[in-house]
Amino acid sequence: MRLHLTILLTLAAPLLAGTPVSEERVEHAGSTYHIYRTRPEHVRLVWKDRTGTPYRTFGKVIDSHGKRAPLFLMNAGIFEPGGIPTGLHIEDGKTLHPLNLRNAPGNFFLKPNGVFWIDTTAHIATSERFATLKPDGIRLATQSGPLLLSDGKRHPKFRDGSASKLHRNGIGVDTEGNVIFAITGRGQVTNLWDFAGLFLKLGCRDALFLDGDISQAVTNPDKDISSNRFAAIFVITE
Repeated sequence: MRLHLTILLTLAAPLLAGTPVSEERVEHAGSTYHIYRTRPEHVRLVWKDRTGTPYRTFGKVIDSHGKRAPLFLMNAGIFEPGGIPTGLHIEDGKTLHPLNLRNAPGNFFLKPNGVFWIDTTAHIATSERFATLKPDGIRLATQSGPLLLSDGKRHPKFRDGSASKLHRNGIGVDTEGNVIFAITGRGQVTNLWDFAGLFLKLGCRDALFLDGDISQAVTNPDKDISSNRFAAIFVITE
């Protein structure tokens, strides 16, 4: 994984005019995180190519863009073997995989889990609430779990001082409507309590865990970029 990082001087640095994504390095609770801030209109979500084959890797996504190379790539929600999303996946307004309200072991099913979606703005809600809302005009959505923050409160099962520390990535929506992507830095780990606290520090009241040890994020990637294998992938382009 190769990261080109611009260290900004403030945590709440606004997006520069004409800049689709800004980058920050943030220290929180003894760990370093890479933060990427953008507006909802710049965010895309991809899973399969035109033949119906999952992209799986950052390189395949980059190849599909031709000369219009992505500015940013990050893996989205938790998935099953074969690169199949565990839960809801909406792409370009089409539901390609349904909402999953089952109970089962694992992070995805640590209720409440949640859905991140974009219509004209970005939103995060519990999966159960999303199922009752049935919002119109959804452009993209990914389901994952657990929900890190809901209306400014941490998930009820998180514990301060938990020894379960891993590499993690997540997504939040701040009070200005920006989409916030976060991932622990190289060699850095965090527990879910502190990870949720990071999003509070960044001005988010709602945030969603995406995935763990395999997670990656890159900015301005080269054609030969290597990555782990994923299902859905977030993309930001010019």
